Amino acid sequence: MAMINDVDFSDLYITPDKRAYIWSGKTAHGLQETMFDDYFKFLQAVEENYKNNSSYAVIYNDYNYRIERTMSMHGPQFSVRKMPRSVPEIKNLGMPLPITKHLLTLGKTSGLILVAGATGSGKSTTLATLLKEYLISDGGFALTIEDPIELPLDGVYKNPKTGELGLCKQTAVDNECWRESLKSALRSAPRYIMLGEIRSPDVAAEALQAATSGHLVLSTIHANSVPDAISSLVKYAAASSISEDMGYELVASSILACLHQRLTGVPKKLQLSYLFANPVVEEACQVRGAIKLGKLNFATMMEQQRIRLNNGQPLFSGTR
Repeated sequence: MAMINDVDFSDLYITPDKRAYIWSGKTAHGLQETMFDDYFKFLQAVEENYKNNSSYAVIYNDYNYRIERTMSMHGPQFSVRKMPRSVPEIKNLGMPLPITKHLLTLGKTSGLILVAGATGSGKSTTLATLLKEYLISDGGFALTIEDPIELPLDGVYKNPKTGELGLCKQTAVDNECWRESLKSALRSAPRYIMLGEIRSPDVAAEALQAATSGHLVLSTIHANSVPDAISSLVKYAAASSISEDMGYELVASSILACLHQRLTGVPKKLQLSYLFANPVVEEACQVRGAIKLGKLNFATMMEQQRIRLNNGQPLFSGTR
């Protein structure tokens, strides 16, 4: 056996009878029972850090773990995500190079970058990696709003060519008050805002307003595809204090990119689908036009963008 911090795993499942399970690595989803030298000490930290919020973080021997506590018929159980100790390099995410290149050009723009997928698909890692790249290349002040704080982004970033700096401050949501946290963030005048997740109407509306007022907003959403992600965002927005038509208008005006990702196979590899809008809002954009009209069947547009990127062609006039 070994100490828990030294074992390579992503997710750990602890059942009410105190047994622990991790991915077996043999098939796509199969588990195996496991044990660590310091397992019961770690379990004690997990249980003692629970403060009536089902999602929380535990820092155990300088390692950050994200905890989700649920109640089963036999008692509490925990899903534990071991977070990386550093934010990965973007080249190590497994994205095709043309997509990476286009995403990196968006650091100088404003709008919304949305990453969709299921739990455990690497959405938060993708966001953190992008934000780190923007801070290094373009500088500026970034503020994250997370529940709980996941990857270590807090700190100063230096452009190796210009010497200019980027600054990131990570904040945790207080008592599930995402909307108030976002309003407070806007008063800090950040260049970038990273929202851990869009999961309520109020947060969707505030995020879209921020994205249309000069900020670059990065967030995640649970969805099964790019069209589902856009549709969910519109529905969230329309369920707030604005109309459905205004919801479509806000999403169309703010969206820069929507990525849907999955981790598949053994070993797991990134599977990505994507849709980009013209970063120059004043110019014609087929994607924005379709969203405004509520036409969310993007299959043809997504295929056209895939072909253009693979052929090294710019997606929009005036971009590279």
